[in-house]
Amino acid sequence: MKIEPNKVGAFIKCNLKTASKEEISEIKTALEKFGVLFFRNQDLDSKSYINLAKNFGNLADYPMLKGLEGFPEITVVERKKSDKGANFGGIFYHSDSSYTNSPPRLTMLLARLVPPRGQGNTEFASQYLAYEKLPEDYKKKIENLKGIFSSSGKISITRLDREKEKGTGKAKDFKAVHPIVKTINGQKTIYCSPGHVVGFKDLDGNEAKKLQNFLFNHQVKEEFNYSFEWDKNDLVCWDNRSILHKANSFNGDRIMHRITIQ
Repeated sequence: MKIEPNKVGAFIKCNLKTASKEEISEIKTALEKFGVLFFRNQDLDSKSYINLAKNFGNLADYPMLKGLEGFPEITVVERKKSDKGANFGGIFYHSDSSYTNSPPRLTMLLARLVPPRGQGNTEFASQYLAYEKLPEDYKKKIENLKGIFSSSGKISITRLDREKEKGTGKAKDFKAVHPIVKTINGQKTIYCSPGHVVGFKDLDGNEAKKLQNFLFNHQVKEEFNYSFEWDKNDLVCWDNRSILHKANSFNGDRIMHRITIQ
């Protein structure tokens, strides 16, 4: 196995289908260190994909959409050429299901059908770097601050097409409160999902709006960001506590299989 650090995250060369316990352990360590890992050309059917994911924790439920037929643990993240609205997971950077009381720690995304390379990229923003570069006065402001996360946040408009097709019927306004700063193995990170955060606990008015605007803009600066170009069978795994992501806009068909892990 070979680990190649990237501007954001790291590329890992290995066969995930046959990865040993030692390799899985190395991958877990790298995931906490780098936040997001990129794996090219992985030969995984749905069963082996689920088996891989179970090495990293309990698989999480996604309350908004029905899972893949026969494999309910897999959420199909799809963009159709005929779709009129925004890409599912697009427009706004976010952390998956952060509006739940126990958000999934990890997300795995496996490319099943993709447009030509360079189209349909996913943007990843390191919140380790974002915290590191945060001005000291803002670090103090958010040190003990808690955010209010809602499933009705701005990003909710991007799942409308898919909910019409295969919604669970459970879609409602989920809300949760989480600390804005997290610590992972001694590294501090900003946990603030621009697509879901609708306010801050015990902070309102102009002060809250000013802080929200500053954080949302700071978190996704170019220096913290990497745009991943997908090929079929690529897999990306990231830690939702330290990485924000969003899908870029494009015209065409794309199918991704997503698993979230507690």
